[in-house]
Amino acid sequence: MDFTFNEEQQQFADALRRWVEKDYGFDVRRQIIHSPAGVSDAAWATLTELGMLALPVPEAQGGFDGSAVDLLLVMQELGRGLVVEPYFATVLGAHFLKLAGGPGAEALLEQVASGTLKLACALGEQGARHDLNDIATAARASGDGYVIDGSKTVVIHGGQAGAFIVSARSAGAQRDTAGISLFVVPADAPGVTVRDYRTIDGQRAATVTLRDVAVPASALLGQAGAGWEILDAAADYGATLLCAEAVGAMDAIFAATLEYLKTRSQFGAPIGKFQALQHRMADMFIHVEQARSMAMLAAAKVGGDAEERRRTVSAAKARVGQAAKFVGQQAVQLHGGMGVTDELPAAHHFKRLTMIDMTFGDADHHLERFIAQPAFRQHA
Repeated sequence: MDFTFNEEQQQFADALRRWVEKDYGFDVRRQIIHSPAGVSDAAWATLTELGMLALPVPEAQGGFDGSAVDLLLVMQELGRGLVVEPYFATVLGAHFLKLAGGPGAEALLEQVASGTLKLACALGEQGARHDLNDIATAARASGDGYVIDGSKTVVIHGGQAGAFIVSARSAGAQRDTAGISLFVVPADAPGVTVRDYRTIDGQRAATVTLRDVAVPASALLGQAGAGWEILDAAADYGATLLCAEAVGAMDAIFAATLEYLKTRSQFGAPIGKFQALQHRMADMFIHVEQARSMAMLAAAKVGGDAEERRRTVSAAKARVGQAAKFVGQQAVQLHGGMGVTDELPAAHHFKRLTMIDMTFGDADHHLERFIAQPAFRQHA
């Protein structure tokens, strides 16, 4: 398998990195996350201008029809720069629309490509942890459409979205995979309440409550009661993008730690001269490179066979989660007490890595999912 990026892919990544380094430095980011909005309209406009919003959208809807490998490069740079704009949430929502298809989805994808529509995925519920099939939110048929009731928790960038992708149960028991339906719900629909807040890593999330929210039949994505396959595939796509973002964050925290060891002196010499610390840096490097390899493999396989997709994505998410924990902890320890201060970018990278691990299943969850796959049992 060829993991060499082509010239066009590299140009995308280089353009994004130049913008982050020039206009989205650490001090600028701190101003953004402490602002009332928590995100920057100017930064969003730049992402749109650079073509990042159009990248994953099909050509028929004004996009570039980019693959997960294309998005991998983008997410790495966003992770390296700790960018807090709702790019991930919008791209994930766009992937739901792509998988479902239909005229309504295509019209929304055109808005995504132009940067005029931000999306959020309202999937998780209280007590469900990482099980996206554990859904109490109900959708009942009513007239020419549906009425949705329920509450969704930790909706990433829910407060910034113009529309939500909502999972709801239209049939079956609470944890069944059958009977799940997916809907597009406007954020300003009557009955929708959004409580926005800042998360520990500087991102934004929200609790989204839906009370007797009426939506037309056209709001349904795919077939009623048959949304699990789309939900499962989109969640794996989201996990793949997060793996790429984590690699970018680990690259940044590794580079910062290496620079610190070269400049911090103790006993009359840079502490990077001490062999014990060199060994720890070598271990960090190995973890980062293994995580990078698994993220690239997941990006290459996420669009293929469902069984192989689940196996590969879970292997990647588990390995990346383990690497993120190790690299983050080592970086904090090697920086000393200042490694956990708000003034140091490394501390923010570690917080983001911790949140990435907890999103769409942590390392333990995906290790269990990997073991549960038929191919693992066949070869065990």
